[in-house]
Amino acid sequence: MQTLTVGDKAPLFTLLNQDNKEVSLEEYLGKKQVLVYFYPKAMTPGCTVQAQGLRDIKAELEQHNTVVFGISPDETKRLAKFYQRDQLNFDLLSDVDHRVADAYGVWGLKKFMGREYDGIHRISFLIGLDGNISHVFNKFKTKEHHQVVLSVLKQ
Repeated sequence: MQTLTVGDKAPLFTLLNQDNKEVSLEEYLGKKQVLVYFYPKAMTPGCTVQAQGLRDIKAELEQHNTVVFGISPDETKRLAKFYQRDQLNFDLLSDVDHRVADAYGVWGLKKFMGREYDGIHRISFLIGLDGNISHVFNKFKTKEHHQVVLSVLKQ
């Protein structure tokens, strides 16, 4: 797993959102900063807390000209349930074949309760207007993720 670092060009992607509509990173470049956050599975406790935190700071993110995309290997049907259940206000994107997760270097070996498996590592990337990674968030508690993101945006 070779995770992207600050200064790397963000790989472009087009994925389906919770409404089965295509969302393309390229549409936002030069217009907005983009927070791309990878999470393992919709509607699980940690992923829910993380999404709710980002939902609740939408106005502040907008003040910093930042849009959010949550990416997971979930099917769009599950993303739609998550989006509606938690009244989310940003796009959830389906990366079923994990090709985007691979491109960003967040798909790899994980260990949980003595079991090893491949999956998404909970890492977020702030992509600047120029399309380059300006910050990598890889050490945070899910319930504090939104606060960590805001503190970087305010710098």
